[in-house]
Amino acid sequence: MTDKIYNVLFLCTGNSARSIIAEALLNRLGQGKFKAYSAGSQPKSEVHPYTLQLLKGANYDTSFARSKNWDEFAVPGAPQLDFVFTVCDNAAAEACPVWPGQPMTAHWGVPDPAAAEGTESERHFAFADAYRMLNNRISIFVSLPMMSLDKLSLQKRLNEIGSSTQTAG
Repeated sequence: MTDKIYNVLFLCTGNSARSIIAEALLNRLGQGKFKAYSAGSQPKSEVHPYTLQLLKGANYDTSFARSKNWDEFAVPGAPQLDFVFTVCDNAAAEACPVWPGQPMTAHWGVPDPAAAEGTESERHFAFADAYRMLNNRISIFVSLPMMSLDKLSLQKRLNEIGSSTQTAG
């Protein structure tokens, strides 16, 4: 058994909603086995207020939450990443920096709640739905037997999680 802590980076374009939610979820669900980070290719100046409201409502400490550029994780001294997940289609299509250590990557696309239109209730629902989808995927991810899976099997499982349409949870 190893005490390895896996570093995981969640990427999105604006780093104001989905990637921040994923970072919070993994840091809670990972129970010390994972350290999550988030960043964006074109970060917004602030985290979306509905993201903060959602996380605070679920008893998360949101003091970690800030919108940051993914370049912070491609410089000397940055955490060595084991996994990098894109959670938006735009970020998945962009040319990412070269990550030191060649982390495993997968695309776990989730609709952008910040782009939701409609009533305030409908917009809040979009954030709750993104949270639910990410919670389901991250719950599956943290239950994977990392040490007993070879790299090819693990990559296959990561890709399956991202294409999952599971709604239970």
